Amino acid sequence: MNVIETSGLARRYRRTWALRECSLAIPAGHVVALVGPNGAGKTTLLTMAAGLLRPSAGRITVLGGMRPGSDAARTGVSFVAQDVPLYRHMPVGDMLRVAANMNTTWDDARARTRMADLSIPLDRQVRALSGGQRAQLALTIALARRPRLLILDEPLASLDPLARHDFAGSLMAAVAEDGLSVVFSSHVVSELERIADYLVVLNQGKLQVAGQVDALLAVHRMLTGPSGTMTLDSRHTVVHATRAGAQAHLLVRTAAPGDPGPAGWQSDPATLEDLVLGYLLDPGARVLPGPAVAAAGGPAVTA
Repeated sequence: MNVIETSGLARRYRRTWALRECSLAIPAGHVVALVGPNGAGKTTLLTMAAGLLRPSAGRITVLGGMRPGSDAARTGVSFVAQDVPLYRHMPVGDMLRVAANMNTTWDDARARTRMADLSIPLDRQVRALSGGQRAQLALTIALARRPRLLILDEPLASLDPLARHDFAGSLMAAVAEDGLSVVFSSHVVSELERIADYLVVLNQGKLQVAGQVDALLAVHRMLTGPSGTMTLDSRHTVVHATRAGAQAHLLVRTAAPGDPGPAGWQSDPATLEDLVLGYLLDPGARVLPGPAVAAAGGPAVTA
């Protein structure tokens, strides 16, 4: 089952296309990182998946074919927006009661147990909580609905490193406990490697990368060698090239997992951060599941 599936999906705001020609299938059972620069279309995609925004063209379904925003989809999908919509003047306990009254499915015991485990008093006003505590409260409300798909828009953006670590730990514990699927957008690339096992990259409103993290990393290498013109064989496709003094640094995609790279180059495994930044720096490069993998560069590179 695909938790989010799109075909030719597009959304326009007046004359500006926020998302174009997006055809994507995200399988269930993954923690999916949705990455891209500001204006790439991340929030637009997630908001449409949550049923809060309609496409200008194409189609999108969730949870194996449900229409976003339908009664069935609302029951199975929890969405936490970037601005964390909480009533700041309310005590935490009242915030939980409001959320319970707004949802047909609600696990009150779980919500209150999470607050106790996190040492967040129910009588404390939301506005008196730290940024990390407010994020945990929003996550608690989302999880108390017992969703099958959890959508988070920039949950780490406003948090300090310790709060990000705590939030990520809570998220992974919930995934292990409930077996739910998670799709979250993030700018914090360094945090993704220990959280996400599936990667989607949007760039300039178009889908650029999609796939399981392990599979993507297995076919990418970082090459270092003397700058100048060097020829790579047909098994190695340049995604992005940079020059630092007398040395060139290349992110390349190999033809098969485990390929050590071409002779004459220092070859190292690519990290997830290497991969994400390499593709974002070259918007024309793409790597997508199936046969529709577009070439990124050519066999020869001048660095």
